[in-house]
Amino acid sequence: MKTVSTNNVSADRHDDHKPSGIGRWLFATNHKDIGTMYLVFSCIMFFIGGAMALAIRAELFRPGMQFFDPGFYNQMVTNHALVMIFGAVMPAFVGLANWMIPLQIGAPDMALPRMNNYSFWILPFAFTLLLGSLFTPSGGPAGGWTMYPPLSLQSGNSFPMMIFAVHLMGASSIMGAINVIVTILNMRAPGMSLLKLPLFCWTWLITAYLLIAVMPVLAGAVTMLLTDHYFGTSFFNPAGGGDPVMFQHIFWFFGHPEVYILILPAFGIVSEIIPTFSRKPMFGYDAMVYATASIAFLSFIVWAHHMFTVGMPLAGQMFFMMSTMLIAVPTGVKVFNWTTTMWKGSLSFEPPMLFALAFLFLFTIGGFSGLMLAIVPADYQYQDTYFVVAHFHYVLVPGAIFAIMAAVYYWLPKWTGTMYDMTLAKWHFWVSTVSVNVLFFPQHFLGLAGMPRRIPDYNVQFTDWNMVSSVGGFVFGFSQLVFVWVIIKAVRGGPPASAKVWDADMPGLEWSVPSPAPYHSFDTPPDVH
Repeated sequence: MKTVSTNNVSADRHDDHKPSGIGRWLFATNHKDIGTMYLVFSCIMFFIGGAMALAIRAELFRPGMQFFDPGFYNQMVTNHALVMIFGAVMPAFVGLANWMIPLQIGAPDMALPRMNNYSFWILPFAFTLLLGSLFTPSGGPAGGWTMYPPLSLQSGNSFPMMIFAVHLMGASSIMGAINVIVTILNMRAPGMSLLKLPLFCWTWLITAYLLIAVMPVLAGAVTMLLTDHYFGTSFFNPAGGGDPVMFQHIFWFFGHPEVYILILPAFGIVSEIIPTFSRKPMFGYDAMVYATASIAFLSFIVWAHHMFTVGMPLAGQMFFMMSTMLIAVPTGVKVFNWTTTMWKGSLSFEPPMLFALAFLFLFTIGGFSGLMLAIVPADYQYQDTYFVVAHFHYVLVPGAIFAIMAAVYYWLPKWTGTMYDMTLAKWHFWVSTVSVNVLFFPQHFLGLAGMPRRIPDYNVQFTDWNMVSSVGGFVFGFSQLVFVWVIIKAVRGGPPASAKVWDADMPGLEWSVPSPAPYHSFDTPPDVH
């Protein structure tokens, strides 16, 4: 447990001046401003990606073609995935890292503030390029978010726009990751050893290394696609001696660590929230750190479990099956530690804790269906069906996105200095939690019954569960407007929040500064004992 001296927090002074006007945001180097911009950008992308998802669910409400031709449907599927992964979830976690890591380690700012500014402002250009591709004569990219050749190579003018957008997103991610690593390793307050770091910082440190390792792999893969399309190379063209399956290997060598890039910061958030609302320190802190590192290491050696049906040798199938099952062990350690932290704790159920508990239950469902997919003979049945869609959405929506919502509800009073409307926030939680299960759980049944993914039309026997799923999708989508309203109300004003927002013994340094957190938090490092 850390004790903190707050006698050098800059809010004790009265010159907490900040720039004003548009220049404050265009030329921002303050970690709080950049964190805020990331979070606002992420929210906008969440609603754009969500609108695409609702278009998909509207088309699938009943069999037959209702609203779109199949080509536009495929564009919606591809862009929904790219926008949600690279535009909504990843920037939200980077925004939370920008806001909270300097506050949690007692640093005055991120280590590389100018690069921090660049890493954000790359993103609006990248997504303008990606979404602009929808308005080209041939329409947007329609080859699935995985960009598998030869289908992706058949795109028109949207193809290079998608490739360059992905390059820009990757550059932004790498710059953000470098900043996180340098900040955590070099700017911790005196007395804060690595094994005293908050778990959110630990998960982000490990995530940052993953980003630096795998984003160049994605960049290489899409550059090879680009040269195949325009420069006559044959990396993935069998007619020239290439192999389209090689693209799958390269892509998933990026893609599986990417799954953990999308979930490890969520583990860190939940590891901050559950101890606070259990009024107990985290059970097994060291085990949590080692489990996170183990997950990150194992994520590099399981990639081909996405490819069991491509015709790999039996030995390869066995290796990737066993290594995939092995990755469930450190994940199980985390679930055990969160549950044990709550055991005999003095629990209270404010909105952050509700979302953390929903994460715990529903992410575990996604983990179990992942173990089902790891079994090679069973995977031959599940492959490319809606069972896979149900699995990864259970990991990413009640997993990553619920954790982001939990983090916003947890730290929003620290950011704004005001308490939000608890009743509205709980309504948001309950409607979201019920509707997200109505949306995704029936897709398990559809997949087990044999409905393929990425199809705009289907046989009549799949109608009932698709209708249920679509109703859940629309309720979940529109319930997020409540989330935005809760935030807007809190920003506009409300009951003042104390420095220690939640009635609990919270050892983190972020609770030692006033609410709202001052523009310049720590002029001199706080004393950590």
